[in-house]
Amino acid sequence: MAISGGLLLVFVITSVINATLVGDVVNASFQFSTDYFGAFWQVLMLLTFLIALFIAFSKNGKVKLGDLDKPEMSTFKWISIIMCTLLAGGGVFWAAAEPMYHFLTTPPMYDDVSAGTSEAVVPALTQSFLDWGFLAWAILGTLSAIVLMYGHFNKGMPLKPRTLLYPIFGEKIMKKSVFGTMVDAFSIIAVAAGTIGPIGFLGLQAAYGMDVLFGVPNTFLTQLIIIFGLIAIASISAVTGVHRGIQILSRFNIIFTFILIVLVLLLGPGAFIFDSFIGSFGVYMRDFFVNSLYRGDGEWLSFWTIFFWGWFIGYGPMMAIFISRISRGRTIRELVTAVAIIAPIVTNFWFSVVGGSGIFYELKNAGSVSDPLNEGGMPAAMIAIVEQIPFGTALAAAFLLVTVVFVATTSDSMSYTISMAVTGGGNPSSVLRVFWAVIMGAVAAVLLFIGEGSIDALQSFIVFTAVPVSLILLPMLWLAPRVAGAMARDQGFSPNR
Repeated sequence: MAISGGLLLVFVITSVINATLVGDVVNASFQFSTDYFGAFWQVLMLLTFLIALFIAFSKNGKVKLGDLDKPEMSTFKWISIIMCTLLAGGGVFWAAAEPMYHFLTTPPMYDDVSAGTSEAVVPALTQSFLDWGFLAWAILGTLSAIVLMYGHFNKGMPLKPRTLLYPIFGEKIMKKSVFGTMVDAFSIIAVAAGTIGPIGFLGLQAAYGMDVLFGVPNTFLTQLIIIFGLIAIASISAVTGVHRGIQILSRFNIIFTFILIVLVLLLGPGAFIFDSFIGSFGVYMRDFFVNSLYRGDGEWLSFWTIFFWGWFIGYGPMMAIFISRISRGRTIRELVTAVAIIAPIVTNFWFSVVGGSGIFYELKNAGSVSDPLNEGGMPAAMIAIVEQIPFGTALAAAFLLVTVVFVATTSDSMSYTISMAVTGGGNPSSVLRVFWAVIMGAVAAVLLFIGEGSIDALQSFIVFTAVPVSLILLPMLWLAPRVAGAMARDQGFSPNR
C-alpha cells in the first residue's frame, strides 16, 4: 500500500509543482507504450478472448469455481454488479462521444466512406463496438479470474494480484517477495489511476450538466461538491459490502438504465437505433479479426484502440480479484458467458442507444451534437443529444443521476477491491475501504483544481502503467487452460493422467 499510494502521491505533488513537466513525461511514456507495446496488446487481447471461449465451451467449462457448489447470489444481481462496475467509463463518458467522433472522422479501416454521411453510421458504431466489445471485457475477468480463483479458493493463497503467478512461482512469490510486492503495487496503481480519471470526469460532466439544465455555476466548487457527494455514496456502499451496498446500487442502476433505454427508444429514434445496432454489429462480426489486428495508422490507433486497451489491461488483475469475490459457485462457462459475451453485447447496444441517437440528430440537423462536442468536450455531448428528445430536460437530469451512480459503483467496487488486494482477504476492514474511496476522490479533486489537463495526463499515465500489468497478464494465456484442466480432474470432468 505504501508503494502504490506513495507513487500516486508523488504524481499529484509533482503535478502541483510543475504540471508542464508531468505532462511532458506522461506524453513521452504514453508514446513509448503505444509504439512498443501496442501490437503486443492487440494480440494479447484477442488471444485472451479466444482462449476464454475455448475453455468455456470445452468440457472444462463445467468446472465450478470458488470451491462452492451453489452461487452466492442470483444471476441478475451478479451480472448487475459486473455491468455497473466495468461499464462506468464507457457508459458515462464515451457512449455519446466516441460514435460521434468516428462519424465525423471516419476510422482509417473505412476511409473509403465519406464522413458525416448516412454511410458513416455503421463504421462509427463498428469501431465503438470494437473498443468496448468482446476483447475489452474478456481481459477484465475471464482467464485471470479463473487462475486467481484457483489459487485463492483451491490452494489457499491470498486474494492479491501476485496470486495470478502462483502456478509458476509457487508459494515463494507470496512471502516477503520483492517481485510479488511489485506485482501488487503496479496492479493497484493502474486500477486506482483508472478509477480516479472517471471520478474527475464525473465532476466535469455533472457540473456542466447542472449549469446547462439548472443554472448552477460550473465552478471548481460545484465540481468539488459533486465529487465529495459521490465519494460519500461510494464509501457507504463499500462499507456495507458486496452483498448490500454494492449490490443495491448496481441493481438500482441497471433497472433505472433499462427504463432510460426504453424511454429513449419510445421517445427518440427507436427504429434508427435498432437498424444501426443490427447492421453495425453484423459488420463488427464480419471484420472482427481484421479490425482487432489493424496496424495501419499508428497515430490513430494510439489515440483510440490502443489507449483503451492500455486502460482495460490496467484494470485486469484487480478486476480478476473483484470478479473472483462475487463469482463463487459459478462455472467457467457462466463466467465467460457473462463477462465476455453478455456484457459486451449489452454495452454495444447502450452505445447504439446513446451514440446512435446522437448520430441521428446530427444527420437531421448538422452541428446539433458536433458543435457542443467540439466546444464543450464529452460532458456536452450527452446533454446535446438528450435535450433533442421529448421531455429532454427531465431525461438529461435522469442521465446525470445514472452517471453519478455508475461512477459511484465503480468507486466503491474498486476501493473494496484495492482493500482486498492490500489485506489478501475477502472482507477487508471498513476503515481501509473508506480510506481508498476518499483517497481516490481527493486525488481527483486536486487534479481538477490544477486543471482539466491534469485529468487528461492521468488518463495517459494509465496507458504507461499497463506495460508491467500486461506482462503479468501474459502468462494467463497458458495458465488458465492448465488450471481449468486441473480443476476439471479434481471435479471428475476429466480423466486423471
